[in-house]
Amino acid sequence: MKTKSFLPAVLTLAAALTLGAAPAQAQDPHPAGGGPRISTAFSIPGAKVYPEGIATDPRTHTVYVGSYADGTVYRARPGRPEAEVFLPSGTDGRHTANGLRVDARGRLWVTDSTAGVAVYDTAGGSRLAHFEVAQGPGAPAHFINDLTIAPDGTAYLTDSVRGVIYRVTPQQLATGSGVLTEAYDLSPALRPRPAGGFSLNGIVSDPAGRYLLTVDMPMGDLYRVDLRTGAVRRVALTGGDLKAADGLDLSPDGTLRVAHNTTNTLTRWQLGANGTRARLTRTITDPSLQIPTTLAHTPGRTLVVRSQFDKGGPMSPDSGTPTTFTVAAVRGL
Repeated sequence: MKTKSFLPAVLTLAAALTLGAAPAQAQDPHPAGGGPRISTAFSIPGAKVYPEGIATDPRTHTVYVGSYADGTVYRARPGRPEAEVFLPSGTDGRHTANGLRVDARGRLWVTDSTAGVAVYDTAGGSRLAHFEVAQGPGAPAHFINDLTIAPDGTAYLTDSVRGVIYRVTPQQLATGSGVLTEAYDLSPALRPRPAGGFSLNGIVSDPAGRYLLTVDMPMGDLYRVDLRTGAVRRVALTGGDLKAADGLDLSPDGTLRVAHNTTNTLTRWQLGANGTRARLTRTITDPSLQIPTTLAHTPGRTLVVRSQFDKGGPMSPDSGTPTTFTVAAVRGL
């Protein structure tokens, strides 16, 4: 079974859970007053890019974006209006790129939903390491989705089909390759869903290294995983839920920013001191977000991936034609 085929199912399910989503459009509105401002940070070359993941390098202010459609990884240099190809489609056999992160040493991590994760040198683009989920007859179905890097350098990755979190430690990374190690099984804690349905999506790590937060997209729940004890608990949400939530971004001050794909919505939450509670503090819904899949907060603005998955992409393969693919800059989130 091709695990790549699971993504349309999850987006269809998310759409069913988020009624009344506004149709995507290509303009950049500039609301008057103190409201949020949405503009274009840079464009992405290509007619069928369908971007999904994003990562920023705070050392160089370079931004990386991955294509779900063919696995190309793009690089946007500071001040440039258009990104450039950094890793071409098919690099190291990769034909889809989901989650992206740049770690503290400047290495770029790229997940492939069908296989696992690869780590690249951002200076020259050479592959430094790769880790793959178990394959072959009898191996469970999987969909490697997003990842985060904890302060100790350990990477954690979500599996949207199995409801588990994998781990790659710095010691494992030093070996260069291996099988992804299952670290936490959240499936017993997740609310019931149809057999084979999607669950975990975006994931972030506490800047203090105490816990992980990951979202159950179709159910709208946020889960906290204690990195010391392994305890899993549902975060108490006040003021809203996280249905259709895709990518997450967590700031050191406890601000959690969320991209909700099919509703063209961004939300901002304030976490409690221990990450067990979250309060909704802002909601932005705008069709110009064009099915936002993830986001990355930088000083003064939040970069948001406009996937256009509903324009002939994985959400609606036979419907619509995409406009130029872009990453939005949102101020006021």
